[in-house]
Amino acid sequence: MTRIIALSDTHLMNGDRLPVAVVALAREADIILHAGDFVSLQAYSDLKSLGRLVAVRGDSDSPQLKSLLPEREVLDVEGVRIGLVHRASHSSDLLGAEMMAREMDCDVLVFGHIHRPIIERGNRLLISPGSTTLPRMSAPSLAEIEIKEGRVQGRIIPIGDPVCNYLRYAEELGKRKAEE
Repeated sequence: MTRIIALSDTHLMNGDRLPVAVVALAREADIILHAGDFVSLQAYSDLKSLGRLVAVRGDSDSPQLKSLLPEREVLDVEGVRIGLVHRASHSSDLLGAEMMAREMDCDVLVFGHIHRPIIERGNRLLISPGSTTLPRMSAPSLAEIEIKEGRVQGRIIPIGDPVCNYLRYAEELGKRKAEE
């Protein structure tokens, strides 16, 4: 059996650290997948130090990462082809992701950019792990993929409470107003 941890959209600047839960889960994984938007080279290096990392670049990544990482990647794990890309579609539905998976000739497509966790099984398994640090209308999360004897299972693992960035912004405004 192969255990894979997939994440995306960590958006960590230099000096920011990976959440403790992410570090623990990544250390236990056979493979770590990252679907882009590390942002900083330090975030990439920190994750790479935890195990076997396969990653692609995202639209918010630093110029160094954009030159280091490919736009797409396909890997074979126990006979299962896993595609990895940051942005799978320009639409809000999953049709574009399904088409991308078909174009990449993969059984599983892991993608990011939308900051929301999704697992959808159709002709292929489509997985967006969400974001570990900047979720949209969901809890911070990542995905776990298990492959055993050619069969794939995926699940979303929440690593914190649901957060709405607008609520954070409103709280900051309230603090500023109180200080004035």
